[in-house]
Amino acid sequence: MATIFKRGGKKAKGYYYVQWYDHQGKRRTRCTKTTDKATAERIAKQLESQTALRREGVIDPETDVVARESRRTIDEHLADFVAKMKAAGRDPKHIAITARYIRSIADFAGFRRIRDIQAEGVTRYASCLRDKGRSARTVQAYLTAIKSFTKWLAESRKLPHDPLMGLKKPSPKTDRRIERRMLLPEEWRWLKWATQRGPERYGMTPAERVLLYETAIQTGLRSKELRSLTPGLLFVDADPPYLMCKADATKNRKDAKQYVQPELAAALRDHVARKAPKAAVFNLPHESNLARMLRDDLAEARRLWAAEAIEDPQEYARRQESDFLAAENHEGESIDFHALRHTCGAWLAMTGVNPKVVQSVMRHSSITLTMDTYGHLFPGQEADAVERMRGMLGNSAEKPDTLAATGTDGAASPLDGYCSALQLAQQLGRETVRMPAKHCDEADDHKAQEKTPKPLQIQDLSVELRHNARACQSTPAGTRTPDPLIKSQLL
Repeated sequence: MATIFKRGGKKAKGYYYVQWYDHQGKRRTRCTKTTDKATAERIAKQLESQTALRREGVIDPETDVVARESRRTIDEHLADFVAKMKAAGRDPKHIAITARYIRSIADFAGFRRIRDIQAEGVTRYASCLRDKGRSARTVQAYLTAIKSFTKWLAESRKLPHDPLMGLKKPSPKTDRRIERRMLLPEEWRWLKWATQRGPERYGMTPAERVLLYETAIQTGLRSKELRSLTPGLLFVDADPPYLMCKADATKNRKDAKQYVQPELAAALRDHVARKAPKAAVFNLPHESNLARMLRDDLAEARRLWAAEAIEDPQEYARRQESDFLAAENHEGESIDFHALRHTCGAWLAMTGVNPKVVQSVMRHSSITLTMDTYGHLFPGQEADAVERMRGMLGNSAEKPDTLAATGTDGAASPLDGYCSALQLAQQLGRETVRMPAKHCDEADDHKAQEKTPKPLQIQDLSVELRHNARACQSTPAGTRTPDPLIKSQLL
């Protein structure tokens, strides 16, 4: 039974309040926003009637909740959405950008409440961005923000459905404004040599910059991840040595364990010997100056490389026209600090390791991303794979040997052909074929358990790499060819 009352007693002034029990048996109180007792009594009877209809199933309580939530303003729901992202541990910068994108779209399209959100208004905003010359990647970022918001609204039952479910985002591949290129191994040798002899830049000494560049290439860590490293996260005395990047600094919010060469581990040990455990490993400049610092060192390396041929006018002119060590090559691909991470993945692919290894080192969310980025760099194996099928095809002109096929009369076991197929599948990099169990496998299994598993090592770049031949590349005068860089390991 619903009752009405005034706060402070019968003689109190102000609005009447209604108190009743809802369909779930919970006591509810609501202000009628009226000082007229008769009107308040009618509101109380209406609430009591709606409660009875919900209790009997005539009114769906969930539909009623959705209707009530959909009348709230976008700012109210956006505050809840921001709180949800903070609770999930998302990056503060990402949260701020996402909220700003959502507000921009809502203001442009005139969305005041979440029930006002329609695909047409969002599409008009995306079209406006394109008219202003914004890239497909930028448009995609705006649409990703608003679509994540409406998806959360639908999943939280604040909207009956996601109004932007069918809205498609543009592919950044169709309109890339920045195409990164990798450093060639020979370019890295010149960059390292020139940086070691260069001046201090942006507060970093030449030795520290070389150490930074080499760490970025070996580990594939991003600038923010490198900035988060402290001496306590360098396990340089482990076997094999590795760096640990905490989840709060990584893009996928997972701990990153990246292996390094022993030579780099020793250099890092010496570098942080006098640093506090919580101090930064690298004295990095502002993020806007990282690319400038790398390009300045790259320009110095190119100048020294060109000056080496100053006595040969023809060779000097050829080097001036080349894009070797250039910040931007002839195809329009440029180098910034993130290009060092791209170099890590590219060099791993060029060594011919399994693509899953590259995916693991680069911490890609899917093998599709790895193959789309570096698939063209993996050594071609199609011709070799077809050649290996020769033994399986056999000579079609000869009659098959029935006894050999059944494994009788001292002929080969029927498992022989299976084992050959197993070896071929493994050579082609396919999944391991499951072998049938044999009674004699028990002793072998017992021996295998006694052996300590060893980490899988990625092939060293000391092997010859296939890349674009450049007649004008050479080694700095008076120096020997530096040691190869990449050598990662997986447990």
